[in-house]
Amino acid sequence: MRSFISENFLLSSSRATELYHQFAKPEPIFDYHCHLSPKDLAENRRFNNLYEIWLEGDHYKWRAMRLDGHAEKFCTGDASPYEKFAAFAATVPHSLRNPIYHWTHLELQRYFGINELLNPDTAKTIWEQANDQLQTEALSSWGILQQFKVQFIGTTDDPADPLTHHIALKNSNCPATVAPTFRPDATLGILQKENWFAGLEKLAVSTNTEILNLDTLKTILIDRIEFFHSVGCLASDHGMHRCPLRIDSDAHANATFQKALANKPLTQDEAEGYTGNLLAFLAEQYARKGWVMQLHLGAIRNVNLKIFRSIGPDAGTDSIGDDPQIPSLARLLGELSLRDALPKTILYNLNPADNYAFASMCGNFFQEGIKGLVQYGSGWWFLDQADGMKWQINALSQLGLLSNFLGMLTDSRSMMSYPRHEYFRRILCNILGEEMHNGKLPNDLQLIGNIVKNISFSNASQFFLPPHETR
Repeated sequence: MRSFISENFLLSSSRATELYHQFAKPEPIFDYHCHLSPKDLAENRRFNNLYEIWLEGDHYKWRAMRLDGHAEKFCTGDASPYEKFAAFAATVPHSLRNPIYHWTHLELQRYFGINELLNPDTAKTIWEQANDQLQTEALSSWGILQQFKVQFIGTTDDPADPLTHHIALKNSNCPATVAPTFRPDATLGILQKENWFAGLEKLAVSTNTEILNLDTLKTILIDRIEFFHSVGCLASDHGMHRCPLRIDSDAHANATFQKALANKPLTQDEAEGYTGNLLAFLAEQYARKGWVMQLHLGAIRNVNLKIFRSIGPDAGTDSIGDDPQIPSLARLLGELSLRDALPKTILYNLNPADNYAFASMCGNFFQEGIKGLVQYGSGWWFLDQADGMKWQINALSQLGLLSNFLGMLTDSRSMMSYPRHEYFRRILCNILGEEMHNGKLPNDLQLIGNIVKNISFSNASQFFLPPHETR
């Protein structure tokens, strides 16, 4: 059976079709947050088969395969590449109405021109056709960036990383600008003792410095921020269950640091006060550098302890949390505004119940000359699907300025994920096109089209890049 994805997929009116094909589709991609491997990008990796480029690190697909009853060996275990692909192919027909079904067939079309539906009957043929094409220059890592007009990629990087691959990329012919993103989660999560100690150790080793107090840690982090900046970093990223409710003084935060270093138990208040102190300190550094601070809030991670202990994090066993987010977020952003140290910020929520609260929070902070100092980020993780995108767009539109929206990002570990930008753009155009058709918006193609065009690329480019570098 041929794919259901037509030229006007997800576009249900003539205006939606015009908006997409005239204004959204031609725009390049500014992928400001992802988890691609800098090594793969620096080496212009060529992928041997469809497993390597499509399934190798994709916990979305592993999650679906497990739900369909497949053994772990077909997800992260020792099954052969084709056996893993065949297990995924068997899962795809059962994923109807899950975004994986749409993504799968968009990706097969856009990368390989394959229009057949993926299932056990077509798996072998699709495997062979795709693998043949993966040997061509057009589907090397750099070839893919050219094909999808990717102009910017923001990877996700540990503060202790030497950034060897990013330095190589700066001096290469890679068709996209690839920048590191500073993610110091380990140093902030003081209650996750094993991870916290490991993070300190990595920093100590990378800087040849013994970290005995909070001041030393902060000095090291400043040095690492300077180094990241020199390699082209434009942003930080923080993946937190929620922001801290307390921001302790330096003295109190250092006392907590000393207790943790001595492996003594901490109270929740002590841990939150330390985290609040360090996060506010880091935000001040980001503001000085002109970086964007990204806050990904609301995930409960590594719920399946058996999988976590055998495989590690980012394995597909995480959930949406339902803790209150707004009081602690207000505490952090309010304190930073008082210090005149609030950087450009993007807020991402994982619980859709928080959509309107997050959208309203963004409007509390502003700075002359910046369109949207605090931005409401696109639907993230469990919400980067059709309904989640619509909910986020509606909340932002009702309580903020959709015209300033930064648009989509892949948040992916796979070089096969760039059609997610297309998916988002089609949904955006359909929402606006329907409202033009129904008389809820002016029937002015140029007016609405320019908004679509800016959301697709220019808004993010102008928000992240220094003015003299804006594309």
